[in-house]
Amino acid sequence: MTSVASRATQPNTEAPPPSRGVFRALRTRNFRLYAGGQLVSLTGTWMQRVAQDWLVLQLTNSGTALGVVTALQFGPQLLLGLWGGVIADRGDKRRILLATQSGLAFVALALGLLDIAGIVAYWQVLVLALALGVVTAIDTPVRQSFVIEMVGRDDLANAVGINSTVFNTGRIVGPAVAGVMIAAVGTGWAFVANAASSAAVLAGLLLMRRDELFPAPVVQRGPGQLRAGVTYVRDRADLVLTMVLIFIVGTFGLNFQITSALLAKDVFHRGASGYGLLSTALGVGAVIGAVFAARRVRRPSPAFLLLAVVGFGAVEIASGLMPTFLLTALLLVPTGVGMLTVTTAANSSVQLGVSPTMRGRVMALYLMCFLGGTPLGAPIVGWVGEWAGPRWGIAGGGLVCVLSALAVGVVFARRRGITPGRLPARAVARLSGS
Repeated sequence: MTSVASRATQPNTEAPPPSRGVFRALRTRNFRLYAGGQLVSLTGTWMQRVAQDWLVLQLTNSGTALGVVTALQFGPQLLLGLWGGVIADRGDKRRILLATQSGLAFVALALGLLDIAGIVAYWQVLVLALALGVVTAIDTPVRQSFVIEMVGRDDLANAVGINSTVFNTGRIVGPAVAGVMIAAVGTGWAFVANAASSAAVLAGLLLMRRDELFPAPVVQRGPGQLRAGVTYVRDRADLVLTMVLIFIVGTFGLNFQITSALLAKDVFHRGASGYGLLSTALGVGAVIGAVFAARRVRRPSPAFLLLAVVGFGAVEIASGLMPTFLLTALLLVPTGVGMLTVTTAANSSVQLGVSPTMRGRVMALYLMCFLGGTPLGAPIVGWVGEWAGPRWGIAGGGLVCVLSALAVGVVFARRRGITPGRLPARAVARLSGS
């Protein structure tokens, strides 16, 4: 599949020496191709997210209905995510991504054509959201565990930060473009544009040089591989803490696609462009947070992650209580910083702390926690936003994050034998260990 057939096919076995710089991972050609394709594709993905949320509100005018769509889109992560991790450990990740990215483009195109034809119905959105979730459940753990194979271990933390920067640049540009496009030509063309954007990531994958990758050892088929992944995580207190925290944040704190839409429409009486602006403000903060994360060279400690979740929850509460549209948009910027600080720290902590032969399955478990809680949290947040007010949807999520992080921190400290009389010096030292 590579475009450079004459090159030697012997893969790299050693990573290049570590380098410095905020964007040092981009010195790797394969990662540059990947990041460039992702930038275009993720812009389209965020266009689709805004368009899909707005389409559902147009069809149903219900926050609960929007939560159900979100639940169906992320639900397959609970059922199929670990299986996707096994596929990642067993197969050629690049070839798998070519198939899954093509599938995601097909789903987007189908929804766009139905919408443009004027025959789209709510049940069709539900079916296609479920199909999108099934493909994503396989694509995401493969894509996450593929990053280290492009850049090597030394630049992984930097690559994770750059990935987050790319993701959130798409979060900024996508909603802004979607808001204009929806107002001008309707939601359907945003779906079609997302399908077309997939060509960029497919081209990047096809142009990669296979001999410049750092492939992990392939895990042969055998019984008990799913159970082995669960056991591996269960026996690691640092991984358990990270996954518990990311489950809480993902379930209750990251439902901005619901809360921002309801705030724009029902509180501030704005249209799709207002929703796009709130999403863009969150994305601006996320890019800032991702740039800071890209400077990190060490594996984040549990103590850092706990403090990051508390900080994120506190600023999310504040953003939900702002009285005006402008103040809400302004507070969503530091909320985005906190969000990316938490997610990149958790991602780096997991990837840098596991065996290469277990990375796909562990990342699948991580993503099941991160995304799998959304089917539980999205309908709850949608219902709270609809009946108690959108402000309670976002502020309540932040409050849950703060209280849960404090509780998890106490439990973790007690298991490590840390008592109040020995804080803070020994607590920091013990919490920083893995």
